[in-house]
Order: sequence, then C-alpha cells, then structure tokens
Amino acid sequence: MQGTVDGFSYGLVTPVAAYVMACLGGALGLRCTTRSVRNGESFKPGWLALGATSIGSGIWTMHFIAMMGFTVAEAPISYDRPTTFASLGIAIVMTGIGIFIVGYRGATAMALVTGGTITGLGIASMHYLGMAGMRLHGRLEYDTLTVALSVVIAVVAATSALWAAVSIHGFLPSLGASLVMGVAVSGMHYTGMAAVSVHLHGSVPPGAVGDSPATLIAPLLIGPAVFLVLAGAVVMFDPLLVTGEPQGQQPAGRTATAGKARAGVPAQRRLPSYGEPANWSAPARSARRAAQRSRPRSRQR
Repeated sequence: MQGTVDGFSYGLVTPVAAYVMACLGGALGLRCTTRSVRNGESFKPGWLALGATSIGSGIWTMHFIAMMGFTVAEAPISYDRPTTFASLGIAIVMTGIGIFIVGYRGATAMALVTGGTITGLGIASMHYLGMAGMRLHGRLEYDTLTVALSVVIAVVAATSALWAAVSIHGFLPSLGASLVMGVAVSGMHYTGMAAVSVHLHGSVPPGAVGDSPATLIAPLLIGPAVFLVLAGAVVMFDPLLVTGEPQGQQPAGRTATAGKARAGVPAQRRLPSYGEPANWSAPARSARRAAQRSRPRSRQR
C-alpha cells in the first residue's frame, strides 16, 4: 500500500524558514572561512572550525525545519534521536574536512574539487541519514536517478561555496554567495525529497496517533539555532569578518604609526640630504643648514 506523501503541509512557511536558516549558516561559515584565509595564521583552526560548525548546523537546521512540513496521511511519523543527532555530527565533521582542506591549501583546483566533494557528500549523507531516523508504519523507497541528482547538486553547491569563501572578499558579494548557497542546499533537499515514496506495512493500528511534526522536531532544533545566533554575534563583534580586510593592510599600519607619533615616538627616520653624511647628528645637520641660509645674504652686501 502506497502512502500519501505531502512535503508542504504548512504551505510556504517551512520552505522559506528552511531557506533562511541555510543562508544564515552559509553566510556565517563563508565569513569565518574568509577570515581564516585572509588573515595569516591568527586563530586559523578556530575560525575554520567555527565556519564548519556554522555551515553544518545551518544545513541540518534547514533540513529538519523543512521536514516539519513532511507528512504521510495514513501514518504518524516519529524520529529516532540518536540517528537524528548523528546526522548533525556527519554534517559538521565532513563539512569541516572540506573547509580545512581549502583553508590550508588555498583556492587550487585540486583543493576545491577534493574539499567540495567531501563537503557535498557530507551534506547528502546528513540528508539521507536524517531520513533514516524517521519512524513510521512502513518503509521509505527512493528513486535512484533522483537521489543521484541530489548528490550532484550537493557537491556542486559545496564546491561553489568553498570557492566563494576563498575568492570573494567583499561583504555584499559574500552575502550574494550565501543566498545562492541557500538556494542550492534547499534545492538539494527538495530534490532528495522528490525521490521519496512510502510503502505502508498494511493498515495502521487504530490507536497509532502521533504528535505533529513541529512538536517532534522543534525541541531538536533549539541547540543548533542557539549556536547560529551566538555565531552571528561573533560576526557582528569582529569587523574583519564583515569587511573581509586582512590585518596587515597599509591603512592599519598608518594608524599604528600615527598612534606612535602622538605618543612622542618618531614615526619615520629622516633620510639624509644630497651630500650630507648619513652619520651626522641632528645638531650638526641644523648647523649646516643655518650656514647655508646665511651665505646668500653675505653675497648681497
């Protein structure tokens, strides 16, 4: 017996909310990766780990917000918590591997392909492991070609996101990249959901009445959602994450030099004039300049 599947039981609410979370996680992850790549070795592992956790949490949160709208008319749905949280771990770990490869190897073709493939497979693994955590009176069946298409979309989206993290440095271009990443990740999710069909094991027992998907999933989302908010606060309080400017740029050096000058420390050494020995002291140079100024007046007399 085939079950009646509805992926949009709340209308556009769940797709839009899921897209927003995918964009938020992607934006935070891209900015953290850019921060680590463009600013030398300063806390590089920490920034890369924060970026991986942001992207993984954003994708996982997007998936389960979208799953709030997934229902089977003939059977209630529940979720196995260990499997559900294992999918979160897979998303963070495999995304982290891809980000660390690109973070330390740079925007080379090999690094992008390798990191993007690993990250994309991590996104797809998170999706299908999360689906494996569903419990209902039946089994899920998948269309092989549609599943393969969803994996390809995940790999392409991940590779494009990693390229944007190391190649696009302005805030607005990075924001645009995160919006595109949100479209790609959401597209991968709903492509994967289009491959699903439910085969029920006979009739559902009369007393089998489950909770609503929102009641089941909402408590699971609290932790990752709080983390994304805290990661957003880190971005807000670190201007370099927003502007993408490296620490060693010349304006910062000029500011530091000006600060030293105000404190009474000479900012620069004066270069000697033509014909002036480099080892002359300041009083000797002053006396020589005074003698030069007095010579024209003696000729006029």
